[in-house]
Amino acid sequence: MATPIRLLTFSTLFPNSERPSNGVFVENRLRHLLADGRVESRVMAPVPWFPFRGKRFGDYGAFARVPRAETRHGIPVLHPRYPLIPRVGMTSAPAFMYVAMIGPVRDVLKSGYDFDLIDAHYFYPDGVAAALLGRRFAKPVVITARGTDLNLIPQYALPRRMIQWAAAQADGLITVCQALKDTLVALGAPDAKVSPLRNGVDLETFRPVDRAAARARLGVDGTVALSVGYLIERKGHHVIIEALADLPGVTLLIAGRGPEEQTLRALAERIGVTDRVRFLGQVAHEQLPEIYGAADLLILASSREGWANVLLEAMACGTPVAATNVWGTPEVVAVPEAGRLIQERTSAGVSEAVRALLATLPDRAATRAYAEGFSWEPTTEGQIALFEKVLSRRSSVDPGRLA
Repeated sequence: MATPIRLLTFSTLFPNSERPSNGVFVENRLRHLLADGRVESRVMAPVPWFPFRGKRFGDYGAFARVPRAETRHGIPVLHPRYPLIPRVGMTSAPAFMYVAMIGPVRDVLKSGYDFDLIDAHYFYPDGVAAALLGRRFAKPVVITARGTDLNLIPQYALPRRMIQWAAAQADGLITVCQALKDTLVALGAPDAKVSPLRNGVDLETFRPVDRAAARARLGVDGTVALSVGYLIERKGHHVIIEALADLPGVTLLIAGRGPEEQTLRALAERIGVTDRVRFLGQVAHEQLPEIYGAADLLILASSREGWANVLLEAMACGTPVAATNVWGTPEVVAVPEAGRLIQERTSAGVSEAVRALLATLPDRAATRAYAEGFSWEPTTEGQIALFEKVLSRRSSVDPGRLA
């Protein structure tokens, strides 16, 4: 058997013991890639440095509690620290991260793990720092764009130039949907250099459950809608709550935590739908199938999404979706069995799409069958083909590199 390709997977978007749901899509893609057997990886998942571990310090206290090293699903994960200045550190973050990671990367090499390639996720600041590290250690770099890194951050002039520089430096580029590829090409990346490789869904974890039992355990009946995601404005939970005024008889479950929770609770009370909104808090990844299975539909009212994993997770459980028509979402919600697109991100737009979907709910088995077309295998094959191409190109330039 050929020697496996050795990756250094580099991303701040990787789960840890304090934030196990953070960037779980990065971990899931890597787990399926490693299961193929042709690749191995060590993960470097930097976290901001903070001196105090107390819970009163919120997310920064959680960063301080993250272990320096851990193993997740058999994958070695390092969490070196880098300096980050809150609120004003956006433009300096790539440089701070790069300088802080030189020592840890050198230590990985000294340990005997002479990786072939840096596999970076999220363009800014991670991808920019990875491109700098690639230059310093003479290693090829592949960067995956995932959403906000291309559909929001490039509006700022200096980060935009750094993203363009990193794209030019990288040996390969991946986007999780065609819409993000179009954006990256518009920023100046050569079309042939960008491979759109969508996220898949774990069809074993996310599968239909006993709906009656799931609904009984949750204590719900009637029509149940579900919204999943971090409780921030961009995810649009507030738009869905507002839409409930036009959706009598619909109960909304909200799975997630975040800074907007009290604002959302106050909104529900103000418009008189408190009795139809239930906040479930943070739901463990492995518990989501029961929540999806209990719902009649998932609603996603995000203003921006690269490739929203919750859509395929819900569909794999047999639950159709109503989702805003943004970025990669039309590539997922592409047939009636999947659900409906929300054409206008307003309460009226949400209620219109939900009513239309409820009037013609697809068979749950058909929704599951559609999701089965989104396994991880094509994404794994696409990654390996790209890595092999990059390494072959590098070795032809310097035949001694991979000896």
